[in-house]
Amino acid sequence: MSNSPENNFRDSLGTVNQEGKREWIFPKKPSGKFYKYRKLVSYVLLIFLFSAPFIKINGNQFLLFNVLERRFNFFGYPFWPQDFYLVVIMMIIGVVFVILFTVAFGRIFCGWICPQTIFMEMVFRRIEYWIEGDRGKQMRLSKQPWNAEKIRKKGLKWTIFFVISFLIANIFLAYLIGSDVLLEYVTEGPSENLNTFISLLIFTGVFYFIFAWFREQVCVIVCPYGRLQGTLLDNKSILVAYDHKRGEKEKGRAKFKKREDRAASGKGDCIDCMQCVHVCPTGIDIRNGTQLECVNCTACIDACNSMMEAVDLPKGLIRYASEENIEKKVKFKFTPRLKGYTAILVILIGVLTGMLFLRNDVEARVLRLPGQLYEHQENNRISNVFTFKLVNKTSEDINDVQLKLISHKGEVRLVKSESLIVPKRGFAEGTLFIEIPAASLKGEKEKLKIGVYSNKELIETTTTNFLGPRSYR
Repeated sequence: MSNSPENNFRDSLGTVNQEGKREWIFPKKPSGKFYKYRKLVSYVLLIFLFSAPFIKINGNQFLLFNVLERRFNFFGYPFWPQDFYLVVIMMIIGVVFVILFTVAFGRIFCGWICPQTIFMEMVFRRIEYWIEGDRGKQMRLSKQPWNAEKIRKKGLKWTIFFVISFLIANIFLAYLIGSDVLLEYVTEGPSENLNTFISLLIFTGVFYFIFAWFREQVCVIVCPYGRLQGTLLDNKSILVAYDHKRGEKEKGRAKFKKREDRAASGKGDCIDCMQCVHVCPTGIDIRNGTQLECVNCTACIDACNSMMEAVDLPKGLIRYASEENIEKKVKFKFTPRLKGYTAILVILIGVLTGMLFLRNDVEARVLRLPGQLYEHQENNRISNVFTFKLVNKTSEDINDVQLKLISHKGEVRLVKSESLIVPKRGFAEGTLFIEIPAASLKGEKEKLKIGVYSNKELIETTTTNFLGPRSYR
């Protein structure tokens, strides 16, 4: 990279000054077409985020990520540890999906969908604008001494930030432990669930720290996605870009003058108003080209279009465009690289769909008790002892459960004689004996097929190994 002055911006972050200290950013409140679209998308996603833990489908929470108990719900479908391979495939699909859109449209996920951006720009910053005012007022308030006005405004802002952070922490907890459990804890009160309440306060502190102080630094410093995009983007990727060809022309950018024939003067369309810089939530100058800090929020597009309209110049000086489009006016094409990622995504979705159709709501496992040999029983019958575990992934109890041999003549006897019930979203386990006539055994080790029945209806099958004496081989 060249060390020329015009490239000095690449040697440091926009949020850090020359002394290495935090450069606090006061972005101007954005407005315009894209900002309206972003607000609409953000509010829909926020409604979904806050309501999803409380939506039930067939008695299952719509989304649940209970890591401690290893229970996951995706769109109302429960996934147990036995289904973890499906969770892995879904995670891979998510990664490939993000990669595909990054290659095609840059960091669009960050600007439009990322929870960090949505909360920061559409919740916390809007509260800040409401209490402290726009960019200029915020800067003056920051510089003035701690008088009554500053204490009142800052105190009100920080109090609201804490309340919202506490609310976000509760929703986050609902995704982890389940909304029913959370509501039960709330009803019982903090004193009855002190450990959970302490964890809730820790999460609240983390969210408050992020949105009240760390803010855009999450996107610039912490988030690995910003660095990942550097390996994924190429000159065909569509992203928020400044049209330097039009903006600079022969004589470069220059301030706007009334009654000036700008086209004849050779000056670029950029009037150097700095509105694109003032409105940027990460403090960069988009005119310097694609940068790590850019989250593709489109605030600069709205600001530039507004100024172009004011000075009667064409809009689109900053727009969604690829480098190739700006340099050569080449339209977006579905490249072989995009086709490859799309093919991988389609294959993974097909594999996941097939596995979901093959997945059973009940899972059975029967294992021979370790260290136990066979036993001879009356009427020349051979007996083995087994342990069993039945997992019920549905939201209803499974009653009158029986296990029967399918592959051989014989009998399955549970140690407990009472009727077996597998509770909803739970499991039942125990011990059983399998007795088979010696004449039916062909070797010292046979593979058995066992059926699991509920109300005389076959709901699942499983296999296990049965040991017999060598003399019957």
